[in-house]
Amino acid sequence: MYQTIVTLKKGEGRTLKAGGMWVYDNEIDSIEGTFENGDVVEIHDFDGYCMGCGYINTNSKITLRLLSRRRDTVVDEAFLERRVRDAWEYRKQTIDTSSCRLIFGEADFLPGIVVDKFSDVLVVESLALGIDRWKLTIVEAVKKALAQDGIAIRGVYERSDAKVRLQEGMERVKGFIGEPFDTKVEIAENGVKYLVDVEDGQKTGFFLDQKNNRAAIHRFCKDKKVLDCFTHTGSFALNAGIAGAKSVLGVDASQLAIDQALENARLNHLEDRVTFQCADVFELLPALEAKGERYDVVILDPPAFTKSRNSVKNAVKGYREINLRGLKLVRDGGFLATCSCSHFMEPDLFAKTIREAAAGAHKRLRQVEFRTQACDHPILWAADQSYYLKFYIFQVVEEK
Repeated sequence: MYQTIVTLKKGEGRTLKAGGMWVYDNEIDSIEGTFENGDVVEIHDFDGYCMGCGYINTNSKITLRLLSRRRDTVVDEAFLERRVRDAWEYRKQTIDTSSCRLIFGEADFLPGIVVDKFSDVLVVESLALGIDRWKLTIVEAVKKALAQDGIAIRGVYERSDAKVRLQEGMERVKGFIGEPFDTKVEIAENGVKYLVDVEDGQKTGFFLDQKNNRAAIHRFCKDKKVLDCFTHTGSFALNAGIAGAKSVLGVDASQLAIDQALENARLNHLEDRVTFQCADVFELLPALEAKGERYDVVILDPPAFTKSRNSVKNAVKGYREINLRGLKLVRDGGFLATCSCSHFMEPDLFAKTIREAAAGAHKRLRQVEFRTQACDHPILWAADQSYYLKFYIFQVVEEK
């Protein structure tokens, strides 16, 4: 079917055979045929059995990314339109689509690309060479699928500025795809309004993956004193405010994020009850404890403390410390919402770390619920890179 055949070593490709999407460079035995990096190639097991097709990039340790397990698949515009339509139909059945992640890479069988919808604006993040060639085709397919449901997109912005592109041999790029537009986009989620900065905000501008988790804290916040750590642009803090909290303090080390959070508070008429402070959370929490401050609800939503297996040990120390400090600030009978967005902080390890923090703080934890990322960031079983967010809500009680 394809000009180039990549054959795996005997005993390799176990992840691929189990349902995964990647083949690493050290799993490959031979490459037959001529190709350019980014081309679609056929993938064979050591005995010649065809395992499907995917695109190749010898610059990357992830040398092959699977597109289809069917030998007769033709990767063309029609194929990509089917993939995009499937992704959109899934969102329509599972989540509020006013703002959501429309394409989530491997979990939507389009490895290496993310497309987020913020109201009537799309933000595209392309992270792999093979999919980058099809980027504009995918964008047009998304617009076409939405248009068929009466949804018009007024602009597209590219945020392909992640460092991982360098590992693919690509430059980091950002800018408009098509005509320029105002890159401050107003969205609404869980009854909260936000101004999303798709040009200069983190990642694609807003963290949609916590949508359902932000809604989950509402029932704990009415008439309560709330502390939101690593607030970014204020999303958990504003949800607490909308839910009727008596007072909310949001903290982040980025002044730009704090400025955006303040703007969002004004947008929701919450500036009287929701305040923000620019500070290092690791330094502020011990200071609050020393002052005798206590909160009914403490929320910990830190950035990923590790982005590789090599730094997991240091990440554990960070998660343990931040949870210990946060727990000490929770009143007896109050609540802690805590999470990790690092794929490499595996669920069992994260739970063990929280348990150790609770022991160090002399607190007992009663688990209210455990959640993951919103369903527009689907977890594809066997492709475990799609599972990264772990979110707990605990009631915190003194040792009795």
